[in-house]
Amino acid sequence: MKEQDPSADTASMAERQRRFEEDLIDAYDEELEMEVDDRIGDGEAGFSVEHREARKHYFRELFRLQGELVKLQDWIVATGHRLVVIFEGRDAAGKGGAIKRITQRLNPRVCRVAALPAPNNRERTQWYFQRYATHLPAGGEMVLFDRSWYNRAGVERVMNFCTDEEYEEFFRSVPEFEKMLVRSGVQIIKYWFSITDEEQEIRFQTRIHDPLKQWKLSPMDLESRRRWEAYTHAKEVMLQRSHIPEAPWWVVQAVDKKRARLNCIHHLLSQVPYHEIEHPAINLPERVHNSEYSRQPVPGNMIVPELY
Repeated sequence: MKEQDPSADTASMAERQRRFEEDLIDAYDEELEMEVDDRIGDGEAGFSVEHREARKHYFRELFRLQGELVKLQDWIVATGHRLVVIFEGRDAAGKGGAIKRITQRLNPRVCRVAALPAPNNRERTQWYFQRYATHLPAGGEMVLFDRSWYNRAGVERVMNFCTDEEYEEFFRSVPEFEKMLVRSGVQIIKYWFSITDEEQEIRFQTRIHDPLKQWKLSPMDLESRRRWEAYTHAKEVMLQRSHIPEAPWWVVQAVDKKRARLNCIHHLLSQVPYHEIEHPAINLPERVHNSEYSRQPVPGNMIVPELY
C-alpha cells in the first residue's frame, strides 16, 4: 500500500485555507473588499503582489462594466425594452454573486430579481409557467431570474418532485413558451454557470465553516452534492432539449468567480443593442427659506445611540 505524503496533505490544507480566506473576502461588498486590500501591506500575510494586481484589474473592469450596465438600464427605460436574464447552475456555482454585481449600481425599480421559493399547494395545481409569468417584465424593465422555470428540468427531475409525464410536458412546452415571449417583444438570455466537482466541494466546505454563510446551506443543497452525476445528466438533457435560436443557452465557466462575473456581464451587454442615452443637465434648485418656520428639537429618547 502506497504511503500518504505528509507534505502533500499539508500543502492541500494550506491551499484549502487560502481558498476559505479568499472566499470569505469575496463575499464582502466591493467597497469593503477594497478596504481589506488597503490594509494588507507588502510583506504581511495575505495576497501576493500578483494576486493584488489581478484584484485591482478585476475592480477596474467591474466598475467599467457596471458603468455600461447603467447605460443599458437607461436605454431599456428610454426604449421600453423588456429583458429577461435567466441564471441557472448547480448550488454554489456563483449565480447569486454575478446577479449581485449586475444589480449593484442599478435602479431596483428597473432591474428586478425574481428568486421564487418552492411552489405552495395552490401553485402546484396551476399551469406550470403561471407563477413565473407574473414576474415577467413590463416595458422598460429588466428581470433577472435567480433560477427559473428550468427548476423542472433540474432539481424537480433529480429529486423526483415531478412525474415523468410532467417532465416531458415541460420540454414540449418550454420552447413554445419562450418563442411566444420573444414574439411578443421579450428578449430572453439564458446562462448556465458551470463549475467542477472539486470546486463545488470547496465552496460547500467554506459555507460549512463560515457562520455568516451557513444559512445558505439547506438539506436540499447537501442532497444535491450526493447526486452530482444525476444533476450532470439532467443539465445535459436540459441544454440539449431547450437550446433554441430564439432563446439559446450560454455556458459561463465559473470556477473562477471573478472571471465568471466579468465574462457574464460583458456577454450580457453584447447581447443587447443599447447605446448611451443623452440626459438633460441637472440643476439643483435653491432651497426655499421661510422666516416663519422654526425647526423643532427631536426628543433625546428617539435618538439612536451613537456607539460608533
